[in-house]
Amino acid sequence: MLFYAESLTGYKRLKTREVKVGNLLIGGNNPIRVQTMTTTDTMDTMATVEQCIRCIEAGAELVRITAPSKNEAENLQHIKNELHKRGYDVPLVADIHFTPNAAEIAARIVEKVRVNPGNYVDKKKFEQLEYTDEEYAEEIERIRERFTPLVKICKEHGTAMRIGTNHGSLSDRIMSRYGDTAIGMVESAMEFLRIARSEDYHQVVLSMKSSNPQVMVQAYRLLVHHMMNEFGECYPLHLGVTEAGDGEDGRIKSAIGIGTLLEDGIGDTIRVSLTEDPEFEIPVCRDLVKRYHERKYNEAVPAIDKLSYNPFEYKRRNSFEVGNTGAKHVPVVIADYSKYDSIKTTDLESIGYHYDEPSDKWFIGDAAADYIFCNKQLDFELPGTLRVLLMQEQWTKVADKEKYFPLMEVAQYLDDAIDKSSSINFVMIDCYSEGHPAQPLEKIFSKIKADTTAIICLSSTNTNSMQSIRRMFVELMNNKVDNPVVIICDSTHTSMDESLVHYAVESGALLVDGFGDGICFGHHYGNRSINHQNKTLNSIAFGILQATRTRISKTEYISCPSCGRTLFDLQETTARIRAVTNHLKGVKIAIMGCIVNGPGEMADADFGYVGSGVGKITLYRGKEVVKRAVPSEVAVEELINLLKESNAWVDAPVVA
Repeated sequence: MLFYAESLTGYKRLKTREVKVGNLLIGGNNPIRVQTMTTTDTMDTMATVEQCIRCIEAGAELVRITAPSKNEAENLQHIKNELHKRGYDVPLVADIHFTPNAAEIAARIVEKVRVNPGNYVDKKKFEQLEYTDEEYAEEIERIRERFTPLVKICKEHGTAMRIGTNHGSLSDRIMSRYGDTAIGMVESAMEFLRIARSEDYHQVVLSMKSSNPQVMVQAYRLLVHHMMNEFGECYPLHLGVTEAGDGEDGRIKSAIGIGTLLEDGIGDTIRVSLTEDPEFEIPVCRDLVKRYHERKYNEAVPAIDKLSYNPFEYKRRNSFEVGNTGAKHVPVVIADYSKYDSIKTTDLESIGYHYDEPSDKWFIGDAAADYIFCNKQLDFELPGTLRVLLMQEQWTKVADKEKYFPLMEVAQYLDDAIDKSSSINFVMIDCYSEGHPAQPLEKIFSKIKADTTAIICLSSTNTNSMQSIRRMFVELMNNKVDNPVVIICDSTHTSMDESLVHYAVESGALLVDGFGDGICFGHHYGNRSINHQNKTLNSIAFGILQATRTRISKTEYISCPSCGRTLFDLQETTARIRAVTNHLKGVKIAIMGCIVNGPGEMADADFGYVGSGVGKITLYRGKEVVKRAVPSEVAVEELINLLKESNAWVDAPVVA
């Protein structure tokens, strides 16, 4: 196995052990399975059954149900019986956190149990603990004593298990030794997996979830690497970005985390966690999974002999500065206006520029594109921060060489007789596209790396375009070509839902590894208006940069998908909080349904809003409890007060 995957240049599924979950096989040569989790009260049998059925009919192949205590675990039998009575035999998964006795009951009833190593035996009180090696070994033995009975029950009843680590709920013991790291997540799961293996129990699936796609991707890669090194084999992997949120942002964040791993053949079952009704998660899962149904291994892309970056840590690729691109600049966004016959000032509103005619002023939003690519010179004065790309032939006709820059093919760039900009030149390099003429890379690299005006634009028409572009990044790094790079990604999908997944996976998978100083998305517009498409594409572009933590342009919400433990209407509350805080650029707010995942999963957030009892909310500043038992009717107002007290509040801009 190369690094952490079968291949980094062409799609090859990672071979894992086959695990039987009821009548469903996961891992091995089986398809990537899709699943979701109910949001109903587990004690409400009929409501849970009805929601399970909606999820199954939407395409869920497994359904997870929370079992926080003995009562809910026992009620799983009634839910299972009712589903069978109605003709549904999709496997059920019991979600367990703090209660081993509930897990042991559930393991005798449903087809799979999920345990979280961070809180199944250990507890999280945000305490700094110090252990000698001997004391640490004693703690492992304590875990063995508590966990082994569940393993034996699962083995006896043919029940599968997911050992599911969450980044935000690592135990104090793990945190004290490994810190808040991906390797800590891996070791947390490996401790439990070693115990299972010692009992000759192998019906195990593992997960490494985080609300941060960067951390999530690194943790899964490390887990594969460690399993192969220690065991010589891999167990099936359940992929998911936890607490992803809702709407476009939740879909983008999930697609980046899950899709980055699927691109490398990692992942046997997936769940997209949205703060929406669970049946709405399934179409996103299906859009992700179907990308790999017929994908073949592409031998046209050269194998990687020397990896020039560390896939287990984030480090942005070194690049020098060209204009506002590269070096320490945030990645730029280029909007594609090439389909416009003519462009008016109002057409730029879709990418963050509003022109006020009476005052003759431009108003620029936080999510305003940096460049537009079009066919000819505009007939109005540009906003101060906006620049224009034209194909080289059109650029030569433009008098304004300060705001207009040429985009050229490789042959044009290599031709010294062709006019070029004295400040910024965009050069398109194809990445190993099948049927595309081979490019003289050695000659290109020799010239371009000495050219402090050149920005490279990478694209590929291959099915495995992400791997093709990544392979070219490796080539650039190995040849010490440090020019800034723009990632160009086109979509031919007929639906914007599929296109969103496509853009998030293709560009997000590169950005999470530190590749890319800019992005440009193209689309075949179909029946929608061009302005509508451009507004959506611009929103997606900035959403991807936000999710990969490479350019922050808006408030970030870490919001759990709700479940039977949720103590308030999570969707309604998330919408209320978003409505009054969405202007707080760069602030991370966690909205958590209950105390189980709350304090842990919001460890990455600046502020937290956590259900702590029926009608009661606990407010956090980072990991610190600030206000307890706040009545839910005034909790949003109290959150705003907390933001103000913490100097994190600014008044929302007045919209003219």
